[in-house]
Amino acid sequence: MLDAISSRWWIFLLRGLAGIAVGVIAFTQPGAALIGLVLVLGFYSFIVGVLAIAVAATGVAGDRWWALLLEGIIGVVVASLVWSWPIASAFALVYFVASWLILTGILQIAAGLRFRDVIGNEWLYIVAGIISVAFGVFVFRTPLQGAVATAFLFGWYFLLFGLIQTMFALKLRSLSVAVVKRAA
Repeated sequence: MLDAISSRWWIFLLRGLAGIAVGVIAFTQPGAALIGLVLVLGFYSFIVGVLAIAVAATGVAGDRWWALLLEGIIGVVVASLVWSWPIASAFALVYFVASWLILTGILQIAAGLRFRDVIGNEWLYIVAGIISVAFGVFVFRTPLQGAVATAFLFGWYFLLFGLIQTMFALKLRSLSVAVVKRAA
């Protein structure tokens, strides 16, 4: 198994380099990166919708075929709306992220307060919740800056993912060389 994985180290390298490239694009062109993300989410919604319609049409879902059909139709409609209005969809994504941050922040604060009887340093969880709420409010108050911040968050993710994948690929490459030497 080690030979099979390590001999394909270059696949992980390509994944890493692609992640780094997307991260750099997100930092240098945050608006384009956010629109790109929205368009990809629209594509995903379309594919999932078409697949749900196909499963509903085959009868595999039994008497629940209508739920899959409805899910599929909604997926295709959402994709059409996203593709028709990508900028509005990007702002909808930003508001969704802001709502998610506020809701999870409130839940983290509540959980942190309950943790006081169980663990020490529960204040760290409460502070994380306060930061989530504050950032969510910031995004709601300044959606344009929130959109840029959202693109930067995705940029950081892809940059870190790409760097880790690249390091992993280089480790696999060195293992591949060792496996070849051991076999010889």
